[in-house]
Amino acid sequence: MRLSVVGCAGSFPGPDSAASCYLVEVEDGGRTWRLLLDLGSGALGPLQRLVDPRGLDAVLLTHLHPDHCLDLCGLFVMLRHHPLGPPATKLPVFGPSGTLERLAVGYGGPDGEPDLAQVFDVREWDDGHAVRLGPTLITPYRVEHPVEAYGLRLDHAGRSLAYTGDTDTCPALLKLARGADLFLAEASFQEGRDTVRGIHLTGLRAGQVAAAAGARRLVLTHLPVWTDPDVVLGEARTAFAGHVDLATPGRSYDLQPAPSSSEAPGGD
Repeated sequence: MRLSVVGCAGSFPGPDSAASCYLVEVEDGGRTWRLLLDLGSGALGPLQRLVDPRGLDAVLLTHLHPDHCLDLCGLFVMLRHHPLGPPATKLPVFGPSGTLERLAVGYGGPDGEPDLAQVFDVREWDDGHAVRLGPTLITPYRVEHPVEAYGLRLDHAGRSLAYTGDTDTCPALLKLARGADLFLAEASFQEGRDTVRGIHLTGLRAGQVAAAAGARRLVLTHLPVWTDPDVVLGEARTAFAGHVDLATPGRSYDLQPAPSSSEAPGGD
């Protein structure tokens, strides 16, 4: 299982990154399954540098804020009006309740809903109930955010990826990240600066969850442009003794156990 960062900017695209979008590729029996975690504003462009979007097997949305879902409107245009014609089968899109209606509004109004349904097979998450896409088991966990939001855990062949989406600390995060090979955690807020609760994690809180859950590696993401990444990274390292780094566009991770403390960090 391989994770590639398409976009990792928090809340809106930054000068060097699109908003949230991550490509997961899973090899199984000579076939590559391609799953997309979120497709936020500005992400459809750089996604095309990594993969032909017509080859996606599913899009998995954590929640319906624009920085996590809005470029699905552009993906619809690409799939629906491509010179080769629309795909033979609809693209599965998993998300919170009201996903199809939300995308229709983003596309131009409720009247667009039937058109979207010609291309997307929209299905809604059920908290804690896993779905299988090819060889991968995906389990959604309802997390704490001002709108209905889910963290997503992907398990395949003894490897696990946990992605928080947007959330503050909550009990579901421990189940989400338990023993994960890679814990992809948002860290939008900064200790001492952002005091409101129930919206986002800080680097410190992401590190605390990673430590409590026994995750092997922590990757911080979703930093807005006004947040100093070194500050957030330092916060996380005070709470989590494992490997910690920052998501950057174009970087990829193979889901293998993180190096032990006696080993020098290797490449991804």
